[in-house]
Amino acid sequence: MTTSTDSVSESVSTVGTAAAQGDQLREQVHAAARRARHAAGELALATRETKDALLHAMADALVERTAEILTANERDVAAAREAGTPESMIDRLALTADRIVGVAEGLRTVAGLPDPVGEVVRGSVLPNGLRLQQVRVPLGVAGIVYEGRPNVTVDAAGLTLKSGNAVLLRGSSSAENSNTALVAVLADVLRSHGLPADSVQLVPCHDRASVRHLVTARGLVDVVIPRGGAGLISAVVEQATVPAIETGVGNCHVYVDADAELDTAVRVLVNSKARRTSVCNAAETVLVHRDIADRFVPVAVGELADAGVTVHGDQRFVELAGDSSYVVPAIDEDWDAEYLSSDLAAAVVDSLPEAIEHIATHGSGHTEAIVTTDVRSARQFTARVDAAAVNVNASTAFTDGGEFGMGAEIGISTQKLHARGPMGLPELTTTKWLTFGDGHLRP
Repeated sequence: MTTSTDSVSESVSTVGTAAAQGDQLREQVHAAARRARHAAGELALATRETKDALLHAMADALVERTAEILTANERDVAAAREAGTPESMIDRLALTADRIVGVAEGLRTVAGLPDPVGEVVRGSVLPNGLRLQQVRVPLGVAGIVYEGRPNVTVDAAGLTLKSGNAVLLRGSSSAENSNTALVAVLADVLRSHGLPADSVQLVPCHDRASVRHLVTARGLVDVVIPRGGAGLISAVVEQATVPAIETGVGNCHVYVDADAELDTAVRVLVNSKARRTSVCNAAETVLVHRDIADRFVPVAVGELADAGVTVHGDQRFVELAGDSSYVVPAIDEDWDAEYLSSDLAAAVVDSLPEAIEHIATHGSGHTEAIVTTDVRSARQFTARVDAAAVNVNASTAFTDGGEFGMGAEIGISTQKLHARGPMGLPELTTTKWLTFGDGHLRP
């Protein structure tokens, strides 16, 4: 028989065990951060030639060890399917030989980019002879928190290493096998090039508390960058005491202006939505000017249906769409949805200002596009729409570090301080001032 005293003792013991495990996890994360800080000190001294050779060797190693990586990834994909994960999410998780080649090519592209470290941003000679230079330097230790996309593991490592930073990677437990295999490859190459393997480390992924320990490690971690859905981004930004860069929830819009060329508008919309539905730069809403709606809507609905896209339309859009099983009435929640699926919200608007107001109300500040032949409309749209990227007659899918010539990207920032839009090498640096004198004294 268990007495009340026994029950109290068991409860205290359970609490004590949980606290001890929490302390152990915190120390595990912080120990990794301390190792990363030491590694960052060595990376800051690495020359461009050293870093570029490292990235090329990493690219070669990933391709050479494709079978090993795919075996690990297959375990993650199988577990995800058994857990009932939607196919759109499995697509983000899955690797193929071609995708690994693509990731490797991203590293080679980054290797070919200018090294921002040491770049003189500005400089001058003061009247008293003092020489001033503001130069780019690495941030130090970057923490990346992301969901089930193992390609991010390599992209983040490549960009942080080229910019002289060490990186702590906190991926999803759903991609644990894939991420472990990828980091093992990268660490082996670091060792073979005489650089610290702790430059790229995985943070434990099975306990959400590890995220909290990472984003509150002030003095050990210099910046944290979340990549993923709205919940993950909000959790990181709200918990962080380390400086955080908010990246892109993508409620992206395509606005079809009254003066749009019909075929161009349809092609831009379908590519924006259907090229790859599970990414943050996929269009989630189309707004159509009333003067072109009767010609645009039936054609667009047909093309979207062929691509398997279901349109959630307002009353006017539904009426113009005719009898289509791929069109359903929209509800209020549709205007704010980041579907990341084969779904698209749609509305007919009376004017360009109404479209801009809709975007201001429901957009996430990621990417917005206008299709028009009217230069004045394009200028008004680009001037008034507040987003990290604004496209004219171009798919929202172009908002991407690779497409912008950055190689891979660390994320797409939707905030306005330090970095905005796709974040490449310069965005992973800060600056310091160098002052050169000859015994100068201030009077």
